[in-house]
Amino acid sequence: MGKRLTRIYTRTGDDGTTGLGDGGRTGKESLRIEAIGTVDELNSHIGVLLSGRLQEDMRSRMENVQHDLFDLGGDLSIPGRVSMNEAQVSRLEKELDEYNASLAPLKEFILPGGTPLAATCHVARSVCRRAERCVMRLYRAETAVPCHIHYLNRLSDLLFVLCRVLNREHGVDDVMWQPGKTRSIEAA
Repeated sequence: MGKRLTRIYTRTGDDGTTGLGDGGRTGKESLRIEAIGTVDELNSHIGVLLSGRLQEDMRSRMENVQHDLFDLGGDLSIPGRVSMNEAQVSRLEKELDEYNASLAPLKEFILPGGTPLAATCHVARSVCRRAERCVMRLYRAETAVPCHIHYLNRLSDLLFVLCRVLNREHGVDDVMWQPGKTRSIEAA
């Protein structure tokens, strides 16, 4: 961190702009700030997940994800900066394969829910998908950094599998989608 905050409010954003890591300023509604903010929101949801009782390996891996997401936010805050790499994507793939190997194959789509921890993980997964869309919109307008997109894509897959693992660990079945379930229910 090049600049330490001694004061939280600076009033520099009162004009609708915000500072970037390279010292430049951009509108708070810009694609870049939307992407940064959504990655930050995702990191916050991972923090909520970490506030629950997780197995130590899952806790450690999610803490690593939080550091990765801060790296990603840093990259997004300095146009052209790339501190992430495909090794981080490969790590997620390895973890994903490891967790998924212990689960029964899916035959139907599942609904978000189950245990409170699994439901929290589902929220993180859906925010991760939104972060991926935000970063893609930014990279449609600017030079893309493929590992950023790859990372978010694998992370959302990992979070989906972790939802299932968390339900299984607590003896709760995944909630299977039943297409058309309510078609024959009459209004009360």
